[in-house]
Formats: sequence, structure tokens, C-alpha cells
Amino acid sequence: MFSFLFKKERQVELLIYEYLDTFKLTYESFSNAMNFCFLNEISCENFEFYIKQTHKYENKITDISDEINSVMYTKALIPDSRGDIMTLLSEFDIISRLFKDILHMMQVQKLVVPGFIIQETKELVRISVECCELLTKQSIALFTNTSGIRELLSLIDTYESHCDNLERRIISMIIDSDIDWFGKLQLKELIERIGNISDGAERVSKRINIFSLKRRV
Repeated sequence: MFSFLFKKERQVELLIYEYLDTFKLTYESFSNAMNFCFLNEISCENFEFYIKQTHKYENKITDISDEINSVMYTKALIPDSRGDIMTLLSEFDIISRLFKDILHMMQVQKLVVPGFIIQETKELVRISVECCELLTKQSIALFTNTSGIRELLSLIDTYESHCDNLERRIISMIIDSDIDWFGKLQLKELIERIGNISDGAERVSKRINIFSLKRRV
């Protein structure tokens, strides 16, 4: 039970865990879609399936967030607790939309990642998704009032820095390639959007750490 919620608010607690479970399904589906795309043509049937799944989970996240908001304001929760929770969920929503938007971009623009940056881009996706997994663990630590929040923040910060370095390296490889300039701009935008995932995870992680410190005051 959350230490900053009334004990009767079990419904909110369960909804938050459902939210985090769905967030995990979203980034796992995104990871599957991206890795499948790197290995095969973008028009493959499985890629379309993962796009639909990611979109479905992202929509479900929005629905759960709306339900949490409704329950909290009808159950007269502590105002500070309401604001903290909804601020946190809104930051998660931004990351979830990134997953959907990146896949939509690849689908509409029919992007194919060229062979000379495949390994680096797969590594960027892997670490970005790992940031989201660590973020989920950190959120659970916050809501269960357990230790490890600061340590997870430090780890996410390290991963985010690694993603920044990878992002710069990949973009440099793209610019130095023989691809036409329009193709370079498309790929550069794709890599930057993937890089935004770890940026978002770091931002949310810092907010979680602040909420944790507030509870101790």
C-alpha cells in the first residue's frame, strides 16, 4: 500500500500497477517491432502486427491514466498526492507516445535502416528499452516505499549518457555516408527520436527521486 495514499484507495494502487504493466507491454512491443524491422523488410506482416500492438497498448495507457485521474478526484485523495501521481503519469505518457510515433514514422516514410548503422542502432534501441525497464522498477520502488530509488536513478543516468554517445556516433556515420541528403535527414530524425526515449526516462527518473525525497520531509 502506498504510504502517501489513504488505505481505502486500493483501487488507485491496482490501477497504477496495471498502468506500469501496460507500459512494459508497450516498450516490449516497440522493441520487437524495431528489431524485426532491422532484420527484414518494413512491409513484413509481423512488423505491422507489432505496430498495431504498440498502438493498442499506448491507447490503453491513456485510458488507465484517465481512470486513475477520475478515481483520485472522486475519492478525495490528498491534493499533493493527486498532483504528484498525475504529473508522473503524464511524463510516462510522453514516452509511450514516442514508441507509437517512431513506428508510425517508419511505416509512413517506409524507412529502412542501412546496414552500416544496424548494429549501433540496435544497441541504441536496446539500451533505451533497458532505461524504461529500470524506470518501471524505480516506479514500483516509489509506490511500495522500498529502497533503491537513488541507485536506479544513477544507473538510468549512466545509460542515458551512453545513449547520447551512441546517438551522436550514429548521426555522424549517417552524415558521412553516401546516402542522399533527404535520406540522411530522415534517418537523423529517426535516431534522434529513439534517443528521446532515454532522455524521457532520465527526466521521469529524476522526478521520481524528487517525489521520494518529498515523502521524507
